[in-house]
This record gives sequence, C-alpha cells and structure tokens, in this order.
Amino acid sequence: MVRVFDFFSGCGGTSLGFQNGGFEIAGALDFDHDSIKTFRSNFPEAFTIQEDIRTVRPADLSGILNKRRRTPLLFSGCAPCQPFSKHQRRITSYDSRRSLLTEFSRFITYWKPEYLFLENVPGLQNIDKNGGMFKTFLQTLKHNKYEFDMQVVDASRYGVPQTRKRFILIACRQNSGLSISPIEYSMTFNNVEPATTKMFISDLPEIKAGESHPDIPNHESAKLSAINLNRIKNTPPGGDRRNWPAELTIPSHKNHKGHTDVYGRMAWNAPAPTLTTRCISYSNGRFGHPEQHRAISVREAARLQTFPDEFVFHGSLSSCARQVGNAVAPEMAKYITRCFN
Repeated sequence: MVRVFDFFSGCGGTSLGFQNGGFEIAGALDFDHDSIKTFRSNFPEAFTIQEDIRTVRPADLSGILNKRRRTPLLFSGCAPCQPFSKHQRRITSYDSRRSLLTEFSRFITYWKPEYLFLENVPGLQNIDKNGGMFKTFLQTLKHNKYEFDMQVVDASRYGVPQTRKRFILIACRQNSGLSISPIEYSMTFNNVEPATTKMFISDLPEIKAGESHPDIPNHESAKLSAINLNRIKNTPPGGDRRNWPAELTIPSHKNHKGHTDVYGRMAWNAPAPTLTTRCISYSNGRFGHPEQHRAISVREAARLQTFPDEFVFHGSLSSCARQVGNAVAPEMAKYITRCFN
C-alpha cells in the first residue's frame, strides 16, 4: 500500500485516480477554500490543510506522516499550470506561483518520500531550461538521490474523452528497495479509438442556459446573453464563429482568421478539446454543447475529466469550473499508478 500526500491538491483529481489505483490518500494541502471543501467532502478520511504552501513548514506534517514509516510514501505536486502555459509566458516572464515548485522541494528534502509525481502543462520542462526553477528542481532530486522519468502524454490515450497533453514526471528514491518503470511502457496505450464526447455526456438530461438540474449535482450551465444565444443557435456541432451570418460576427473578428475555437461547439463523435478553468464559458473556447443551445455544464465538464457523478464540487459556478479545469483527469492518474513498483 502506497500512502499519498497531495500538494496543490485542488479538488482531488490526482487523489481520486490514485485511490482508484489502490493507493491510500493520507492528506492534502491547498490554499483555495472551495477546492479544499470539495476535497474534504469526497475524501472524508484524509487530513486536509487549507494554507499557502509558502507558510507551511515540512515539520507541520508530522501529525500525519512519519519519517520512520513502514509503507511507501508518495508526494504528488501538481502546482497551478497557468504560470507555465504558452499564453502566460508571452505575457510575463515572472509569476509568483512559479516558486511553488521550489516550495515543494522543501518537503521532498525533509521527508524524502519513496515516490514523487509531478503533472503540469507541456512547457514546464522548458522554462529557464538553461538554468532556473525547473533545472534547480531536478538538481534537488539528484542531490536527494532520486531516479526519475519524464514524458509528455495525451490523456485521450488513457480513456479520457479529451485532447489533453500533459507533462508528467515520476521519481523513486534510490536504495529504497522500490523502483519506477518508464512511463511510456508502464502506461499501456489503448489500441482503440479515443473516447468521444458522446460516450460521456449524451445521457445527461437537457437543461437550458442558466439552468441547473434538480437531481444531478453540478449539472448547471452558465447564462447566455441574447446575442450569444443567437450565435450558438447558428453554430452546428463541431462548428464555430465561421458559421455565423455576417450580422452576428464580432467586430474584432471580421478580419481575424485566428482564435476559431472561441464560441465553438464540441462535436459528438470526437474527444472534447482541452478543458480549461473557463470550460463552462461559451466565449472562452470550444465549450458549446454539441446540440443544446448553451455551454457545457459543470457536471458535463467533470465527466469529460472522468470524474464520476457522485463526486460533488462545492463553490460558485465559476469556482467549480476552475476546479474541474485545473484537475488531473482521474482516469489518467489511475494509469500512472502502474509506474510505481
């Protein structure tokens, strides 16, 4: 049995996948109130800390963890991905959240867990690759005698109905009597067609924009303005703003050929696009429902991230969407447990 402590846990996507893979969830740390509330309600036996990691000392976990442990310990560190995205790198060269990886290193050095898991957007490994934050993190692993493997994988190859490329790093402390297997060999690739949007959300009952279903938790969609309601009515499944009549075109888009995913609809027979923290906003991506005249609901987004319906999210509509978009897809996390031997 591997015990997991989930840093930057968010709502608990990694923990759910690891739990489904046979691991025990010992605890979690996150600064966001709604995320911790969601985590607590879905993992009632785990110890949770709602704090900024920069204010927490490694020794503060002594009530949960034991240095003289008998079972392997895994630290998961899936820090917020926005500072490492291509978009964010174009805006600014510095974000205080980038230091979170350094903060994670403090806990690794103190506790020396047998296993490590890191997930983020592709690009984390390229930040300041000639020196700086990520290179320093790898040096910390080497100094503490960890062997590691890292790859960019697509979640759609692991049963997730979504095109979602992620950077993954796994590590194992040398001389612990344990090992890791290379990611590309351990995570058995599916030889079938990727899961589709239709397979995961077509059975949910119809709701209108701005409505919530009385019996299905989080099956609630955002409101649409009159003009956006008209726009989505003029968008076929898999279509986007290029399908609109001229009078509905946004002025700034008239001579602009890019950003065709905004105001788009999903297609039934294809994986969903990468879900972001604004995955229930019609204007922020290809997040329109394939048929109904609205953006997808939080529950539909959660299903596309492979959360089961009994996993309930807490907070405002936008907060729940942010939790879903930031999460590691549980089904992919379950596959990752195969890497730890």
